[in-house]
Amino acid sequence: MTFLFRMGVNGYEMKNIITQIYEVQTPAEAKQLIEFGVDHIGSVIVSEDNWKVPLIKETIENIKGTTSKSSLIPLFIKPEIIFKVLDYYRPDIVHFCDDLSNHNNVNENYDDLLYLQQNVRERFPKVKTMRSIPIAQSGKTDIVPTIKLARIFEPVSDYFLTDTLLTTKSSVSTDQQPVNGFIGITGKTCDWDMALELVSSSSIPVILAGGISPDNVFDGIMHVQAAGVDSCTGTNAKGQNGDLIRFKKDFEKIKHFVNEVRRAEKEINTE
Repeated sequence: MTFLFRMGVNGYEMKNIITQIYEVQTPAEAKQLIEFGVDHIGSVIVSEDNWKVPLIKETIENIKGTTSKSSLIPLFIKPEIIFKVLDYYRPDIVHFCDDLSNHNNVNENYDDLLYLQQNVRERFPKVKTMRSIPIAQSGKTDIVPTIKLARIFEPVSDYFLTDTLLTTKSSVSTDQQPVNGFIGITGKTCDWDMALELVSSSSIPVILAGGISPDNVFDGIMHVQAAGVDSCTGTNAKGQNGDLIRFKKDFEKIKHFVNEVRRAEKEINTE
């Protein structure tokens, strides 16, 4: 398993668990997260046709020069558009979360996605690449070839992010995902034992995602021992009807989330 480190008292190296929060679309929200000490602040470009969003560009620019890093998810995979997006936004990290189960089986050709990530590395050497690796919910992990997929994408990735892939009882159903063609924002936890297996076998840092909230992040860290943890729906604000609001964060939840991560970090460092 891979951890990042920071110097503690007396020069002792402390394991530093990455905190990552999506979907942050405004400079004001990013500013607050920087103050909370969030390590990775993620934004999302939802439209291939309208990929220039000045407010998100300003958000990313405001993160530069701080202790935080910007991460950007494009919800499309055409290389020519991706390259324009990266040239325009210049994030610290580009995060690909397309649904790998759209390919019928793990033996299919992933050359298009591998080509994209390799070209991103060559054209934008300062931009790190994160790849979401699907994990099913508990009891269904035999349906998703998580480890095999990770081995395919490991050579062209700087980070992995676990995320929950919704399935039927016996198969993957692509139309079950909240965003067609992509994984994420399910609000459901993935199988943590499989996430631990991925962490243990990976040569690159793995960030635990999938239904992570202030209420379960401590337990998730202690079980999986990932290099970082990610939250989106678990730190979203709620509307008057109780429904979660996309692209609007609850700052109290985020503060609690960060505190719980640091509590787990302290626990690990005193073991």
